[in-house]
Amino acid sequence: MTMKLSFSTLGCPSWDLPRVIDAARRSEYDGIELRFLQGDDALWSRAEFHGDGLAESLSRLRDAGLVVACVDSRSFLHQPEGTARRAAVEDAMRMAELAAALGAPGIRLFGDRVQPGADLASTRGWIIEGLTALRDVARPAGVGVWLETHGDFAPGAQARSVLDAVGEGVGAIWDPANAFSEFGETPEVGAEALGATIRHVHLKDVRRPVPPAAPLPWTPVLPGSGEFPARRVLEILEARRYTGFVSFEWEKKWHPEIEEPEVALPHFIRWVRGS
Repeated sequence: MTMKLSFSTLGCPSWDLPRVIDAARRSEYDGIELRFLQGDDALWSRAEFHGDGLAESLSRLRDAGLVVACVDSRSFLHQPEGTARRAAVEDAMRMAELAAALGAPGIRLFGDRVQPGADLASTRGWIIEGLTALRDVARPAGVGVWLETHGDFAPGAQARSVLDAVGEGVGAIWDPANAFSEFGETPEVGAEALGATIRHVHLKDVRRPVPPAAPLPWTPVLPGSGEFPARRVLEILEARRYTGFVSFEWEKKWHPEIEEPEVALPHFIRWVRGS
């Protein structure tokens, strides 16, 4: 397998960093994706990422043979109000500084959805503006700015149109299950549209609600037990000789009723390896 494996701490949102690192080491992951720690998503403000705390965190990661695959901002760039968009960009800039300190290759941003009173063209323009501003700050520090395929920009072609407008220094976090559950887009179509812009991949399995009535969200399920062709994503990436991270996104924070991370995180590794 050419790709590397990580998991998002969205799947274990109450854990502290040492517990995250220990779980990743024991299950033989290659890295971790930072989203929540002890319920906190203002990661840039945490003590373990400053001064002696940062040195200790980096040492723990090295000793476990792990890297930080991505730092997930909580920033949405779709707000019609300029002050809200600027605040989102500023928050993401703090995450970019954290990513640089941790040696992470990129940060995650959302586009995301056309808001009431706005339209697609204006929203697309705001997202391009925000990504450009972040790119110009993050790129000199060696940090990529990565747009997750999510919301109205979940389909590969929609996300690609934004990325092409910004140009170099940005890329996609491909989450094919988002486009599949909301738009019916297959992994083949999404991968073809995004092409070489894919920098990081979120992988999960989902099952449609019962009864299948909108607007209920699809439910996360353990990989291999849902309706999304998650195995096909791995096949596509392998055929493309993708060498980046595939990150297990177990949405425990948003769906507390699903299996505990002690069950889900080892399961993903076994499922990928076919054991």
